[in-house]
Amino acid sequence: MKKPSSKIDFTQKVITIQGLTKAFDEYEVLKGVDLDLYKGENLVVLGRSGTGKSVLIKIISGLLRQDGGYANVLGQEVDKLTPKQLDELRLKIGFSFQNSALYDSMTVKENLEFPLIRHSKDMTARDRSRIIDVVLEAVGLAQTINQMPSELSGGQRKRIGIARTLILRPEIMLYDEPTAGLDPITSQDINNLINEVQRRFNTSSIIITHDLTCAKAVGNRIVMLLDGQFQRQGSFEEVFDTEDERVKAFYNYNFTE
Repeated sequence: MKKPSSKIDFTQKVITIQGLTKAFDEYEVLKGVDLDLYKGENLVVLGRSGTGKSVLIKIISGLLRQDGGYANVLGQEVDKLTPKQLDELRLKIGFSFQNSALYDSMTVKENLEFPLIRHSKDMTARDRSRIIDVVLEAVGLAQTINQMPSELSGGQRKRIGIARTLILRPEIMLYDEPTAGLDPITSQDINNLINEVQRRFNTSSIIITHDLTCAKAVGNRIVMLLDGQFQRQGSFEEVFDTEDERVKAFYNYNFTE
């Protein structure tokens, strides 16, 4: 199994979040969240469903606006950006969706080509093909280039989704439940791929999950979201070395029958 890279630059923060709050009507999801992501780091955000994990990365990418506090991404406060500035920032952020978000009517090649045609209009067809070959090789699926998404397995679709995210060479990767719905062997393949992406493309990543096997495999650091705040952080062992019943119940749910 591939391990996450240890080459982290702790002098450079690529994301800084302070006092972040978000509520939907009367329901407070985030209640003053503080978080830093360092260059080259794989940071895992753990939490039960509905605890605000996905809300957090939607705020980071500007898909949602927080109620209070601030989110600084690559030196810019996200909620203060113009639509044009936000679009430019998003080109530096790769968002790997839980359902892979592939276009069913397009081949794998066309899915990967789409963001290049949209955002790199001066790029030649030859250069597009070269870049597509590189990312397909990186995810181990060069042979699928002419297949349709419907012809791929769930794990293959996840890999192609990650390849499409990598096509614009983002500085930050955001993974939303990357192993959801996958069998244990395929999940391990995705975990290895996340670590390979970190190592090969020098990305800084936030991995949202409730899968503790995934968290242990890919995380340089783990934070646990409980009751709207990060209650635990550190290595996997440090996070779960506690008598907090909320944390123990989460662990037992994952690892006991």
